[in-house]
Amino acid sequence: MGALMLQGTGSDVGKSVLVAGLCRALANRGLHVLPFKPQNMSNNAAVTVDGGEIGRAQALQALAARADPHTDMNPVLLKPQADRTSQLIVHGKVCGTLGSADFIEGRRNLLPEVLESWHRLNARCDIVMIEGAGSPAEINLREGDIANMGFARAANVPVVLVGDIDRGGVIASLVGTRAVLDPSDAAMIRGFLVNKFRGDPTLFDQGYCAIERLTSWRGYGLVPWLPQVLRLPSEDAVILERTRDGGQKRRLVACPILPRIANFDDLDPLRQEPDIDVVMVPPGVAIPADAAMIVLPGSKATIADMAFLREQGWDIDILANHRRGGVVLGICGGYQMLGRRIADPLGIEGPPRDIAGLGLLDVETVLGPEKALRRISGRALGAAFEGYEMHMGQTSGLGTHHAFAQIRDGRADGAISADGRVLGTYCHGLLVGPALRAAILSQIGVTSSGADHAAVVDSALDELADALERHLDIEGLLELAQAAGR
Repeated sequence: MGALMLQGTGSDVGKSVLVAGLCRALANRGLHVLPFKPQNMSNNAAVTVDGGEIGRAQALQALAARADPHTDMNPVLLKPQADRTSQLIVHGKVCGTLGSADFIEGRRNLLPEVLESWHRLNARCDIVMIEGAGSPAEINLREGDIANMGFARAANVPVVLVGDIDRGGVIASLVGTRAVLDPSDAAMIRGFLVNKFRGDPTLFDQGYCAIERLTSWRGYGLVPWLPQVLRLPSEDAVILERTRDGGQKRRLVACPILPRIANFDDLDPLRQEPDIDVVMVPPGVAIPADAAMIVLPGSKATIADMAFLREQGWDIDILANHRRGGVVLGICGGYQMLGRRIADPLGIEGPPRDIAGLGLLDVETVLGPEKALRRISGRALGAAFEGYEMHMGQTSGLGTHHAFAQIRDGRADGAISADGRVLGTYCHGLLVGPALRAAILSQIGVTSSGADHAAVVDSALDELADALERHLDIEGLLELAQAAGR
């Protein structure tokens, strides 16, 4: 079976989107293609059909390939929960933590797990499209690597290196990567492509030829800046830098950027609403007083993020906004913060402790070792919806008697305040479907466009695939991938 790996000259050069686009392009050609990322580091995750979790980017790539997301597509997931510690997810399940002190040795020991998933996946399809992490030029991290060249050499898969011209210095970044790599690692790279080009592509002809000459790698294309990317689920950190778009007739939805913010792509469907203006509020900035709704998103370290929220004075902003008639929506960790108290007696997130919440819902949460990971469907605010749960902790209290949702398996979820303006839920993805999104937006006097966000994303993937067909040598990439399987 064939395989091809995209690595980058750095983070955020577009590897995730390019792999998604190529998955859809190859699927549209009738090939059975599956995505794979050996190791991901992200607090944006998705629940898989086999009851585990993988990085959100790999779930999008699975959608692009028209396949169900599976834990084999991302066998190692690191979810940062402190500056030097990450929760370790292996084959979709929590396996402890990995700290900076044992990072190199810990990763090395995970290579057999990665290869186990790789072999299973490779046996199931025509081509596996693989995404690297960060950059192979980070030679200080080469020892014990399982994300880039460590995997490529162990699995013997060819690599195409991606450079980002939008950030500048793309010639130096591609040629420089070639210069610093170990010769055996460099030999795995069979070509390059340049991403995010704006303007007349002929202006880069000489630069493109220079890269080919100085690296001896074949160029596989020059990809323009693609507006379709803005309609795809948010990637880590990038969307958090977006400022308020402005629009005098729009209603403002504000979301504070917490240090361990997780699954903030829950807000993406709101960005497609013509009468909604979503603003991500950075530290040091007050939550806008004119916000019609404040969304508290998921968190990988709820107690630490609750403490940070209070340090920023955001608790004062939220409570004042609610007194003025604003709506507050808490999702997962954000739901826990809306309660009276969050306790961590077993030290799940760090030293055992508890903290007062915002007190907007009459509930309390106790964190525990068991992690709920399930796809769900049900009804909330009179509307049907589908989504997923991904959380640690049990929430209880009188507030749960007025539940936010009734899950199809018979469980109740979340809570709604007596005034109806504070909504808390463990359900991720609840804004994707048009019915529940419309019901929630009606709380702030906005009529939803009624768009099906899933259809918006699927259309964007097709447009992305069409663009890559025009600008990349897909035939050449296929030949390279198929040669690896012989």
